[in-house]
Amino acid sequence: MLNQTPMSMPEPFRFTPEGGEVAGSAFSPTFRALATVIVGGCALWFAQLWSRGALGSSTGVSNGAGWFIAGLVLMAWTWWSIMVSRTRISKDGLHQRWVWDKALPFDDLAYAKLIRVRGLGWLIAPRLYVRTLAGKFTVFYGATPALIQEFERVSAELKAFRSF
Repeated sequence: MLNQTPMSMPEPFRFTPEGGEVAGSAFSPTFRALATVIVGGCALWFAQLWSRGALGSSTGVSNGAGWFIAGLVLMAWTWWSIMVSRTRISKDGLHQRWVWDKALPFDDLAYAKLIRVRGLGWLIAPRLYVRTLAGKFTVFYGATPALIQEFERVSAELKAFRSF
């Protein structure tokens, strides 16, 4: 019989945001307005095409109109998700309300990097790219200064913690 010793697991990463919890909008007001204009413009375009009969059958929904409506429904769902999306950082981990909710506990973090386009933060939300110990990756968006500051702290503290 072999003498086996259990593999040592890495120590879990712990992080506490300043103030205990930080939450804010995942996307900037400008980005949300742009999404509204794009989805609204597509809906108006559909209404114009429909009223002119340019989508096929005048009785009922044609195949082309059906696909257009399906696309509009998907765009509307994504637009709604952009409007209500919020990111929260607590002592338990990262959480973002989105098309599907995303959550990641800090003790499963292996890597974190803040990605942003400097000078365009008003349009393109900075994001925290994270990987788990199992290699899965997730992206959390944050459009408020408090979230961005905590993203920077998470990234720096995790890098220092994992470089032992």
